[in-house]
Amino acid sequence: MRLTTKGRYAVTAMLDIALHRQRGPISVVDIAQRQGISAAYLEQLLAKLKKAGLLLSVRGPGGGYQVEGPLESISVSSIITAVGDGVDATRCHGSGDCQDGHQCLTHDLWAELSGEIDGFLTRISLADLVGRQDVRNVADRQDRQLIHTRHL
Repeated sequence: MRLTTKGRYAVTAMLDIALHRQRGPISVVDIAQRQGISAAYLEQLLAKLKKAGLLLSVRGPGGGYQVEGPLESISVSSIITAVGDGVDATRCHGSGDCQDGHQCLTHDLWAELSGEIDGFLTRISLADLVGRQDVRNVADRQDRQLIHTRHL
């Protein structure tokens, strides 16, 4: 099963933007600092999320990214898919040619697992994550650390 760093970082960035949406557009630098993700790599991911219609970008001073649409309508699965990732537990990446061009014994089992995981991630929205107290506690800690770092 592979959920790559790209998918994880995309979800993290979208959640960061959603958590701070009341501040207006969120800069790549702020997200990168809070989440410990390279700003250059983050720019690539955010461009894909924008292209998929999940983000809006605002240029100029005070610019950055904003979530496009209601948080309830954006699933974790849609974020992962937007950056070209997905959850696939099969060895053959779903093609069914796992064993010398033919389906292996456990192909259907792993394909079903992949479907279950995707279904789980489809049922979780950004609004669900933003509403979680544990997520808000981590975001508050990250904000305090960022403020502290900027004052040093």
